[in-house]
Amino acid sequence: MNLYIRADADSKIGIGHVMRCFALAQAWQDQGAAVTFISCCESALLKQRVQNEGFNFIPLGCACPDPEDLKSTLSLLRMEGAADPKDWFVLDGYHFTPDYQKAIYEAGMHLMVIDDMNHLASYHADMILNQNSHAHKLIYNCPEGTTVLQGIAYVFLRREFLEYRNRNRVIPVRAKKILVSFGGADPDNVTYKVIKSLQLLGELDMEITVVVGPANAHKDNLHSTLESSGLSYKLLINPSNMVDIMADVDLAISAGGGTFWELAYMGVPCLMVILAENQREVAEELGKVGIVMNLGWHNLLSSEDIARAIRNMVVSDQARRDMLNEGQSLINGEGANLMISAMKSYAGRGSQIL
Repeated sequence: MNLYIRADADSKIGIGHVMRCFALAQAWQDQGAAVTFISCCESALLKQRVQNEGFNFIPLGCACPDPEDLKSTLSLLRMEGAADPKDWFVLDGYHFTPDYQKAIYEAGMHLMVIDDMNHLASYHADMILNQNSHAHKLIYNCPEGTTVLQGIAYVFLRREFLEYRNRNRVIPVRAKKILVSFGGADPDNVTYKVIKSLQLLGELDMEITVVVGPANAHKDNLHSTLESSGLSYKLLINPSNMVDIMADVDLAISAGGGTFWELAYMGVPCLMVILAENQREVAEELGKVGIVMNLGWHNLLSSEDIARAIRNMVVSDQARRDMLNEGQSLINGEGANLMISAMKSYAGRGSQIL
């Protein structure tokens, strides 16, 4: 039984789709099966990370909507002999069109589409997965036999995070260690705006850890900005030990993507900034119930706005404690295994909503 994953990474879309599937791939591998990534990936570091994990990696020279993508992918699947009814093909990316999905779906493989927004006119898959807290509000236009799996119970976490299970986090009276992390690319360079905000808080004793992903085009600018900032800081480029970094901080300033679920599981209080439309509903819903402090859209925030929010959270240990408790109650770390169980027990194209 093999798993094929089609997800891309570049300086525009970031690495989130690949890294989300990375966690599923680890759980699949743990059950003794092979995993192959098929990817148009700009980052040599990310490609190497996939291969170091023991997964196969097949590079593509172009991505959908370029027609060569679908042609190459179908050809690769035929060469791989991916026709076993137990094999699965996972598609994760907003740029894969209904026609792209339909071609894979009709090629005979079991197809799972990972989605966050229900932004397409139609979907073609054996399974659709939406891991977000608002997923139950969405009604997908898909074949009658499609199984739709919805909700945060299916959130995937990589192995290193699962090893942190049941460890207690101490909430200090005043937060000192601050993490700044805006994903693998951060095309709008929100990290820079947050650094400028932290400079406005010179009266606070803070240790800043800035994490920059492998697809971030602003590395040099961020390095020079930090050097002249007067802040006590560490700048980490594509670190492999995010779990250790998160375990050591008191507060995070991050986006509403996949990193948030990791922060929640680790019990890290979070100030959330919305970078893209696919993050908006998550940020708004989690903000309303107090799991995060939702600062809103990045382009509507000034450095002073962000600094004010950071100051308030640094001095409020009760607010951070409430976030810790609410966040850790969300994620149990079983999402990938739950997903694999559903895939293995799939009996065919029969209608079911979970």
